[in-house]
Amino acid sequence: MTTKKRYYDIDWLRVLGMFTVFLFHNARFFNEDGWHVKNFEVSFGMSVFVAILDHFIMPLFFVLSAIAIFYALKKRTNAEFMRERAIRLLIPLGVGAFTHIILQVYIERITQGEFTGSFWQFIPHYFNGWYAFGGNFAWMGLHLWYLMMLFLFSWLMLSTFRRISSSQDFTTKLASLASKPLGPYLFIIPLFLMEFLVSLSPETVGRKDFGGWSPLTYLVFFLIGYFLATDERYRPAIEKVRFISLATSLLTVVGAYLLLVEIGVSSTNPLYLLMRATNSWAWLLTFFGFASHHFQFTNPFLKYANEAVLPFYILHQTVIVVIGYFIKDWTWAVFPKYLFLASTSFIVIIFLYEYGVKRVNALRYLFGMKG
Repeated sequence: MTTKKRYYDIDWLRVLGMFTVFLFHNARFFNEDGWHVKNFEVSFGMSVFVAILDHFIMPLFFVLSAIAIFYALKKRTNAEFMRERAIRLLIPLGVGAFTHIILQVYIERITQGEFTGSFWQFIPHYFNGWYAFGGNFAWMGLHLWYLMMLFLFSWLMLSTFRRISSSQDFTTKLASLASKPLGPYLFIIPLFLMEFLVSLSPETVGRKDFGGWSPLTYLVFFLIGYFLATDERYRPAIEKVRFISLATSLLTVVGAYLLLVEIGVSSTNPLYLLMRATNSWAWLLTFFGFASHHFQFTNPFLKYANEAVLPFYILHQTVIVVIGYFIKDWTWAVFPKYLFLASTSFIVIIFLYEYGVKRVNALRYLFGMKG
């Protein structure tokens, strides 16, 4: 992956991954766990759907982000890189936390009986205390937590990434080992070890409030993603195991379900943690393998969607929550209602992007887009 060639499969994975996040958050309106607003009827099927996506969707984005960072660091000094990170990540995070995210917190509070009054009456209360600590202010931007964490990871790992790029002996040996038959599966080991370590302190470093994984496990995915970009041999090795990876993904989904639901083991059980780490990494190998083999092309849709990914991500959950609030009491069956929520939300988001964010330079800047 070290040549100047653009790998369009990475762009496709970013776009398709974002659409999967969108489907995931629509499903959160219907699954059995708590969320900002819930449908009058919850669904076990939606809970299973959410649980499956939880295993891979945010790990995918941390791996993709690290791959992008590898190429960014080739062209930028540390200061230039961190300045770009601040503009692309912290500005959209701050804008979200002080604008449309307020709508999500307001809807959560009124639907859960924690506030009565209009949205405008709620705004002064939004700044009372920290969200997740008994207050309202969404310091992490709710679904925008990924932007905050990605900035912190980029800053924390910058010197490490520089050393990895300069230590050819180690990266070459690792790539040689990982390019052997089933070699890409070696990365399950650090993922399992980190999951096991954080499970020893489930109320502190093992908390999984951000997308279903501990931040420390995300850091391992992030580091692995950077390694994948350092040597060309990873790509054909991952392609070769794509069908094995797909089979492993499906088998470990079933295995994880049986362990948790049928056998009733704890989510901190080492066997379950190994199954979870294997399942997550197998899904990622599946996506990267098939994308590398079949998606080495571009077209006008990809160019449009790739530019729209970040604004779409910033807007999508607020739109879903607002529309969900107005339809939560409709007595429709779950699946038709899911289709309605997803399609309506998608249209609104694209409208806001196409006729607002995309066309106004100030908004482009505030939503992390290039001028």
